[in-house]
Amino acid sequence: MRADRVFAYGAAAGLLGDLLLGDPRRGHPVAAFGRAASEVERVLWRDHRGWGALHTTVCVGGATGLATLASRCVRPSRAASVALTAAATWAVVGGTSLGREARAIGDALAVGDVEAARQRLPHLCGRDPQTLDSDGIARAVVESVAENTSDAVVGALAWGAVAGVPGLVAFRAVNTLDAMVGHRSPKYRRYGWASARLDDVAGWPGARLTAVLATVAGGDPRGAVRAWRADAGKHPSPNAGPVEASFAGALGVRLGGTLSYGGRVEHRPVLNAEGRPVSVADIERAVRLSRRVSLLALAVCAVGRTLSKGATS
Repeated sequence: MRADRVFAYGAAAGLLGDLLLGDPRRGHPVAAFGRAASEVERVLWRDHRGWGALHTTVCVGGATGLATLASRCVRPSRAASVALTAAATWAVVGGTSLGREARAIGDALAVGDVEAARQRLPHLCGRDPQTLDSDGIARAVVESVAENTSDAVVGALAWGAVAGVPGLVAFRAVNTLDAMVGHRSPKYRRYGWASARLDDVAGWPGARLTAVLATVAGGDPRGAVRAWRADAGKHPSPNAGPVEASFAGALGVRLGGTLSYGGRVEHRPVLNAEGRPVSVADIERAVRLSRRVSLLALAVCAVGRTLSKGATS
């Protein structure tokens, strides 16, 4: 079995495992990485970019080094290589849990239980739920589904296609570390700078692939392209912009606007201003689009790795 097939079979098995099992309630490898990163932060934290860069290097480098070592250990066995790729893929992707949380919030909103939806929203994103009404919560969920389709699935597959298991693990480590220290709070404005910038770089390919696939898989390809071209650059995030704009155009809805994080109000540009306001029913549409994009990403990444390996063999 060639190396390109190892990735294709392993990634497909891992994505199927995520589809059937979702994330484990206990002992998740990403949670273990988060605990280790917190311990490193406890030792290294200084209000200084250099110390933050060291934190990023230790955490991401350590996780990637362990993944590289594991890959080399199983390399003589194709079956073991496929199994390791499947396990790594299952561990780093989170499409099923993303859809499950989004649908749970949508179900609460559908029966008018806004308070229950507010209580569940922090499981999905960092918005301040108490400031949101039903429509605001629905918009937050759709935006989170769009962004996390790239962060939780497509980005990992893209780097897996480039670098195998080390690529899968490195991307998840970078993304997790950014979520922990990459935000612009007083404590992490300088310390988390390196993690945030590295996440911007690592997320670039997956975000563009997600935007392209959302355009292909959505209900309005022209609208998705139009929103992407017109509005993606207005978003403060270089990677969330293309993803959220393309989802907005594909779904025919309007995203962006005023939001609140940790008591801090932000006024973001509107994405796809020609669209209609988000409704509760759009949560299910966004989840289904996310699932289609994820499956297409698996196919594209598997084919891409096959072609690249074939060209170098």
